[in-house]
Amino acid sequence: MPLTGNRQPATPYNRAVTAPLVVSNVAKSFNGRKALDGVSLEVREGEVLGLLGPNGAGKSTLVRAIMGRVTPNAGDVTIFGTVARAGDNATREQVGVVPQEIALYPLLTARENLMVFGRYYWLKGEKLDHAIQESLAWAGLAERAFDTTKKLSGGMKRRLNMAAGVIHKPRLLLLDEPTVGVDPQSRGRIYQMIEALRSSGVSLIYTTHYMEEAERLCDRIAIIDQGKIIAIGTKDELVRSTIGEKREVVMVEKVPSLEMVFLHLTGKELRE
Repeated sequence: MPLTGNRQPATPYNRAVTAPLVVSNVAKSFNGRKALDGVSLEVREGEVLGLLGPNGAGKSTLVRAIMGRVTPNAGDVTIFGTVARAGDNATREQVGVVPQEIALYPLLTARENLMVFGRYYWLKGEKLDHAIQESLAWAGLAERAFDTTKKLSGGMKRRLNMAAGVIHKPRLLLLDEPTVGVDPQSRGRIYQMIEALRSSGVSLIYTTHYMEEAERLCDRIAIIDQGKIIAIGTKDELVRSTIGEKREVVMVEKVPSLEMVFLHLTGKELRE
């Protein structure tokens, strides 16, 4: 896993290549309420797909369905050509997840945390030691390897959280708002880490509420609302399809932003 990487154009899409992830007509209800309502999307090889949506739109349920932590009422999740059922851990060994909440052991050192997560994926011996060293270097934490997690700053914990999610070198990674609550310097380092993953060929789903992050990092963007994918494409494609040449909208800002597209599609009402 490289330490840094420069952003490169996404590999031209080739349908002959098995997509890392295909979600087909996935539906999920909780107590009669539809959390997902026929969601379909595809993550292409070597791309970052942004997943944006208001609170309660279905982002978290979709991520949990992909990871097998909830069972859809209908539809399929296909990972590298294999339909992944709930409890099918073998298929999901190729997938990593970095949750929004810090999922670390505070009394263990950074190195010990990575050792635990590596063992979850059956890494051991020299292979585990090498993966730990590589992950610490990638996260910029090699010099803090023997500090307990509770002594690390918020930004360091975020980076260690990411390192734990990729210790097994997944080919597909789900990142759930990895920059929440971090300072600008730490956010910049996390961007470098994400760009390095992408440059190494990892495909990513990136959920965020920060529009500037999506514009910077994502090759395509899917907008979900009320359990449905209501738009998907590059920023320019979303602008053309939703705002187009409507002068009364464009006049607000010379260059239409992703935030304008998002509000145009989902409305301006406060979501709690």
